[in-house]
Amino acid sequence: MPSAASRSQRHSAHPLGMRAGLRDWAADWGKIVVSGVSTVGGIANFTLQMLRWIFTSLPRRETILPNFYQVGVLSLPVVALTGTFIGMVLAENSYYQFQSIGLESRLGGVINMTLVRELGPVLAATMLAGRVGSAMAAVLGTMRVTEQIDALATMGADPIHYLVVPRFLACIMLIPALTIMADFMGIVGGYFYSVVILGIDHAAYLNHSRQFVTGFDLFTGIFKSLFFGAVIAVVSCYRGFQAEAGAEGVGKAATAAFVHSFVMILVLDLVLGRLLNMVYFAFWPSGVSLL
Repeated sequence: MPSAASRSQRHSAHPLGMRAGLRDWAADWGKIVVSGVSTVGGIANFTLQMLRWIFTSLPRRETILPNFYQVGVLSLPVVALTGTFIGMVLAENSYYQFQSIGLESRLGGVINMTLVRELGPVLAATMLAGRVGSAMAAVLGTMRVTEQIDALATMGADPIHYLVVPRFLACIMLIPALTIMADFMGIVGGYFYSVVILGIDHAAYLNHSRQFVTGFDLFTGIFKSLFFGAVIAVVSCYRGFQAEAGAEGVGKAATAAFVHSFVMILVLDLVLGRLLNMVYFAFWPSGVSLL
C-alpha cells in the first residue's frame, strides 16, 4: 500500500505535468502561427518585388518565350483530354437524375454552365499547378540548392526579374486560353456523350444550352482563371526560392507548391464566385443577363 508521502508526491506532480503539457501545446501552436505569418509576409514581399519589375522593366523576349511554350503549348494536350472526359463524366452522372424527373433535354444547360463557370477554370488551374507549378518549384529549388540563384545575384542580375517575372507572365497570360480549351473540350465531350451515347435530342440539348449559358458565365470562368494563374506562379516560385538544401528539400518544395496552390485555388474560387454572383444579381436581379 502506497505511503502518504508517495500519494502526496503524485498529486503534486500531476498539476506540474498538466502545466508542462499546456506549455508544449501553446508552443506548438505558437510555432504554427509564427510560421504562417512569416510565410504570408514573405509571399507578400516576394510579390511586391515581382510587381515592381513588371511595371518598370519587362524581361527580354528570349527569356519569356520558352516559359510561354512550357506553360501554354505543352499544357494544351492534358487540359484538352481531361476537359473532354470531365464533360462526359458530368453527362453520365447527371443523366439518370434528370431523366427521373423528365428533364433530360435540359442536361446541356447544366453541363455547359457548370463547365464554363466552375470546372473549366478550376480544372485548367489544377492541371497547371500539377504540371507547371511543381516543375517551377523543383527547377528554382534546384537552382537555390546549387547556388545558381546566388550566382545570378553576384553577376548583377536580379533573380526575381530573370526567373520569376517570365513565369508569372506566362501563367497569367496563358491560363485564360487553357480555360477556354478546357471549356470547349468539356462542352464537346458532354454533347457527344449526351447525344450519341445517351440519345438526347441534339436540338433540345443545344437550345437549352443557349438559354442557360450566358456571356457572363464565360466571363466569370475566365476572370477567375487570371487569379488562379497568378497564385500558382507566385506560390510555386516562392516555394522554389525557399527550398531547403538537398534532394529532399527540393521534393518538399515541389509538393508544397502544388498543395498550397490547390488550396488557394479553391479558396479564391469560393470568394470570387461569391463576389461575381453579387455583381451579377446587382445588374440583373431577375437572373437574366443581356450579354
